[in-house]
Amino acid sequence: MFHPVSVFIGLRYLKGRSGDRFSRFVSYMSTAGITIGVLSLVTVLSVMNGFEMQLKDRILGVLPQAVISSESLRVTRTEQPPQALSQLNHVTHIAPIVRGEMVIQSANGLTAGMMIGIDPNEYDPIDQHLLSKNVADLQSGRYQLYLGRLLARNLGVRVGDKVRLMVTSASQYTPIGRIPSQRNFTVTGIFSTGSDVDSVLAVTHIEDAARLMKLNAGEITGWRLFFDDPFVVTELASKPLPDEMVWSDWREQRGELFQAVKMEKNMMGLMLSLIVGVAAFNIISALIMVVMEKQAEVAILKTQGMTSNQVLAIFMVQGASSGVIGAIAGGILGSLVAANINLILNTLGLSQLSVGGSLPVMIEPLQVLTVIILAIVLSLIATLFPSYRAAAVKPAEALRYE
Repeated sequence: MFHPVSVFIGLRYLKGRSGDRFSRFVSYMSTAGITIGVLSLVTVLSVMNGFEMQLKDRILGVLPQAVISSESLRVTRTEQPPQALSQLNHVTHIAPIVRGEMVIQSANGLTAGMMIGIDPNEYDPIDQHLLSKNVADLQSGRYQLYLGRLLARNLGVRVGDKVRLMVTSASQYTPIGRIPSQRNFTVTGIFSTGSDVDSVLAVTHIEDAARLMKLNAGEITGWRLFFDDPFVVTELASKPLPDEMVWSDWREQRGELFQAVKMEKNMMGLMLSLIVGVAAFNIISALIMVVMEKQAEVAILKTQGMTSNQVLAIFMVQGASSGVIGAIAGGILGSLVAANINLILNTLGLSQLSVGGSLPVMIEPLQVLTVIILAIVLSLIATLFPSYRAAAVKPAEALRYE
């Protein structure tokens, strides 16, 4: 099979000869270093992707992703939501909502949280997390309440118990002073999302919530938007809204959490990228040793008519081959390790360290491909200096004492 002469000689140098054991050992260690670095990077990024996806599903899947309201937080409910909202990109569903900050009191405790009123005839993701009831069981005028598992535990209440909800934003004047709007509710269901939302969220019927908030008949606090990806709110928040509507989204309550997760993911990626960088610098060491050993052969090749650029290509092929092999092997092995990380942890007896019994993993092929390409590019850059030194060999000086 025909090969360009530089590629052919570079691959021959990569295999080495029986007398070049130490050079081959250093070359193999460089390849192994890149493999381990890429493997670690792909595995950790896949696990971090899984954590981010899990947080997105458990927290942003339940909390209102975005709410369109007015300055007064009072919107007249219509049979169909405003057409301008339906035309927004990435919107999958629109539902009416009544929400507000609350103080909830039981016989055993007192705590603050968030109350949302939903229409049982509309889609709501909390239905997937209810332990016994369904959203459709909510009835107007019954003042039923679904509590998060942690919130119910903190209050010491169970299904059937009474709790008092107080809303400070809808306070009223009485002969003894200004007091918040309040009402007794019956706990009729418990939900569990597996996140801190369970400690702050209470769900009730939209009409009961409106009465507690002192809204007029037919009024709501806003329209709740659902998206195919909650992170698109950054893009949509800058779009103009009609009729002086006001935009609010999950970043007001959980923005710092996801910023911290993103920063941690970036820092982990940067730290593990240094492993790949160290392995790439090992390629420089290995190539410099090869160049020192091959000076006489390079000189002979030059005397036979090989140009400096061809000599440069020989050693770039040799060094880059280690990077290509290591990066591809690391990418494949990293994907396999990430896909079977929970099985590996169970085998090693470390499954108790994972959250919820198993680590969430999400392997993004494009991300893996990006890591592989960057590792190859870094390896190629590492070959430039040794290859330049080899191309600068002068045949007369190199062969003087041969």
